[in-house]
Amino acid sequence: MQLTVWTYEGPPHVGAMRVATGMEGLHYVIHAPQGDTYADLLFTMIERRDKRPPVTYTTFKGRDLGQDTAELFMEAAREACARFKPQAMLVSSSCTAELIQDDPGGLAKGLGLPVPAIPLELSSYQRKENWGASETFYQLVRGLAGSHAPAPGAERPARPEGQRPRCNILGPTALGFRHRDDVQEITRLLNTLGIDVHVTAPMGATPMDITRLGEADFNVVLYPEIAATAAKWLERMFKQPFTKVVPIGVRATREFIAEAAALAGVDPEPALRDADSRLPWYSRSVDSNYLTGKRVFIFGDATHAVAAARVATEEFGFTVVGLGTYSREFAREVREAAKQYGIEPLITDDYLEVEAQVAELHPELVLGTQMERHIAKRLGVGCAVISAPVHVQDFPARYAPQMGFGGANVLFDTWVHPLMMGLEEHLLGMFREDFEFHAEAGPSHLGASAPTETRTVGTTPAAASPTANIQEPEPEAAPTDGEPVWSPDAEKELRKIPFFVRGKARRNTERFAKERGISRIEIDTLYDAKAHFGR
Repeated sequence: MQLTVWTYEGPPHVGAMRVATGMEGLHYVIHAPQGDTYADLLFTMIERRDKRPPVTYTTFKGRDLGQDTAELFMEAAREACARFKPQAMLVSSSCTAELIQDDPGGLAKGLGLPVPAIPLELSSYQRKENWGASETFYQLVRGLAGSHAPAPGAERPARPEGQRPRCNILGPTALGFRHRDDVQEITRLLNTLGIDVHVTAPMGATPMDITRLGEADFNVVLYPEIAATAAKWLERMFKQPFTKVVPIGVRATREFIAEAAALAGVDPEPALRDADSRLPWYSRSVDSNYLTGKRVFIFGDATHAVAAARVATEEFGFTVVGLGTYSREFAREVREAAKQYGIEPLITDDYLEVEAQVAELHPELVLGTQMERHIAKRLGVGCAVISAPVHVQDFPARYAPQMGFGGANVLFDTWVHPLMMGLEEHLLGMFREDFEFHAEAGPSHLGASAPTETRTVGTTPAAASPTANIQEPEPEAAPTDGEPVWSPDAEKELRKIPFFVRGKARRNTERFAKERGISRIEIDTLYDAKAHFGR
């Protein structure tokens, strides 16, 4: 086990909580010690939900380990069933409680509860959050819908004459990145096609809804990390096909419309005519020339990372220099995507490896998770968040999908603006010494900056000390072992280089100086290094 400051995914029981929290009429009993209740904060503080997750913890203490902890679980399960009166229950151990091997599934089965109790075996020391959510949803679907499956070999009945085609939307959960808005966008898109949404699950569904999944004509899989396993089971048992295209970006949305229309047997033209995205227009505009060829590094869950790479190259004209994921279960898909861009994929859940690759590749934009936002900020690179894990600011009150034509507009805003604002800040930095950017006024869009002179009550500018605005020269850095030092003039010249390549220019210049035994970097050294590495 590796100790880390940050982690891309929590343990599997957090994934199970995401499924339970997104649903209604479902309760989750976790056999867990004190301290494992931290996961509640992810939903109440990060996602800003107005109620805590439907979870009961046994919260046994250290002194309970010498007694019968199994009895504690059974008592908690009985009380939760009586108090919350759910339609179904999930039962499992947290990662810590797995070590005492109390078998919550077997214990719950012996209780004779009046509702189905679905046991989860979550392999906490081998698997992580997304797998936990996928396994939980699969076990729910199998446990609740399985009894309604037709006999093996039976043909699926034809849709009644005059009935609109129906589909299920599978995959959205609580704490998912823009899942709420994605569902709204795709539901509207399907309605335009003349397709009714039968059940959306897990998010918004009840256990009773899960039993009705087999009634739909096909399934729409929005998030394969969560729904692919369940969708494959439904395909085997109910003969329900499912969509393979994830509608992120204009082209993928058009392909999704064609795929869904083919499965439903309807005309795709109404939805294609209804396309309302400014992204294609901007990509053809003169202003978009500034974006062409921008180097972008992409990291996140597999679905969003692969989709972002396609949108970046085909619709923005970016150059993908790095692509990776923390979703090891979908590493094959990411590797296949990386081959298209001639790059080596990064499959890791260690954020330090990600940071090292970003620093090495010197991208002009990072598309990633909340952790890549911090990495990019430290390295002085623009960033847009495209995937979980995310922070509270990525659960906006406004409508902000990632999927469909509306989602393409959101991508346009969130990806382009860091580059545009980065250029603006660079230009402001270059001309900071001009009279418009006098230190007392500051750039107009940033408001007034702190004054450079200290005034006391009752004094006037004329009465201030004549030396108040005289700045002391910056002290020159002390030389270190074998490392060249920068002269103040060279440092000043370096700051004129755009922020997104400044780090690379600094490293190349220092390397150039060290190879030639230059101990003090002057302006000439900076330009000699630029000429050398520009050949």
